[in-house]
Amino acid sequence: MPRLTSFIQLSLDGYYCDARGDMSFAHKPPTDTEWNQFVAGNARGGGRLLFGRVTYDMMAAWWPTPMAAQAMPEVAARMNEMPKIVFSRTLKSADWSNTTLVKSDLVGTVRRMKGEPGPDMATLGSGSVVTQLAAARLLDVLQVVVVPVALGGGKSLFAGLEQRLDFTLIDTRVFKNGSVILWYAPR
Repeated sequence: MPRLTSFIQLSLDGYYCDARGDMSFAHKPPTDTEWNQFVAGNARGGGRLLFGRVTYDMMAAWWPTPMAAQAMPEVAARMNEMPKIVFSRTLKSADWSNTTLVKSDLVGTVRRMKGEPGPDMATLGSGSVVTQLAAARLLDVLQVVVVPVALGGGKSLFAGLEQRLDFTLIDTRVFKNGSVILWYAPR
């Protein structure tokens, strides 16, 4: 059965984007070798990527560009070749390579995908998608990168959650840039 992992970066005060929707606080400089090696290692994995519309638009605007290929060639190549699914009621088309647009039933679609043979899946960002999938008990691993910045407001992961979700810490890693990654499994 395919596993579903979520990777998201949060500020110290728990936001995945600021009040204007900006996520640039999570961007690391191209000279951050330790972080770039970690990201490249993650990109070597297989599977399918799942996105909400906002994250998809951001990723589709960056990874197919020559600048992305120059900045992070290995990651850009993998991001462009991996199968991607974008969940959106408003998007008219999804033109980034290997992307399928699904306009309804996020939870039902992912539940079906998890019940069929196939590759593992991962969400990158997509806070509202993560919240819905976690609430439906479809998430297998939650990777949270805590970035050493306070935003003072924005969109909070799990905002609007109607029931308590408990997690177990399964691993950690501290980066020289001050970020800390925490791996959690649902209880």
